[in-house]
Parts: sequence; C-alpha cells; structure tokens
Amino acid sequence: MAYSTELADRVRERLSMENNIEVEEKKMFSGLSFLVNGKMCINISHDNLMCRYNPELEGEVSEKKGFLPMIMKGKQLNGYCYVEPIGFQKPDDFEYWIKICLDYNPVAKASKK
Repeated sequence: MAYSTELADRVRERLSMENNIEVEEKKMFSGLSFLVNGKMCINISHDNLMCRYNPELEGEVSEKKGFLPMIMKGKQLNGYCYVEPIGFQKPDDFEYWIKICLDYNPVAKASKK
C-alpha cells in the first residue's frame, strides 16, 4: 500500500483545523483514506489526492489543473476524482480541494456497514 506520507501529513494537518468534525484514518483504495464523520472524504493514493465532492460541481472541477476522472468498471464516477500533485501544490489549490470535499461531506451518503 503506497501513498505519500508527506501528503497524508498535509491533509491531516489541514483537517485538524476544522471544528466539530471527527476524523478517522483508514487504509483503503490502495492508500490512506480520511473519513470525516464516518464518511469517506479524502484519500491519498500514491502521490495523488482522491476527492469526493458534490457531483453538481463536475463541470467546474474537471477544468481544474491536475484533475483526473475516477473510472470504475469502465465508467466515470461523478463526484469523485483523482488530483495529480500539480493540481494542489499551491496552498490555494490545496485548500480548494479540501474545501469542496468538506463542504459535501454533511450531505454525502455513508457507505453501508
């Protein structure tokens, strides 16, 4: 299971700044996933972020630098994407990705247990 520990630390530090959320780290999707209030929110896969966001933002998000669609079983999953490092190197870009994930988390469906 390979993922950037430096990127994981960066995400961990950013999430620690949020009030009223519970963060759990779990190894999944061949990386490290950050569950916020029991729901998958952000994942680190190799050197990429994997983001879960409001599918209504798909058009906006797909135009961002570093965006890679998430494909499962030959089909693009709206509301999920990978972001290559070029897309989150700058602090404002990193904040953009974290914010859209956190904004969607309260209304995102929790996975079945």
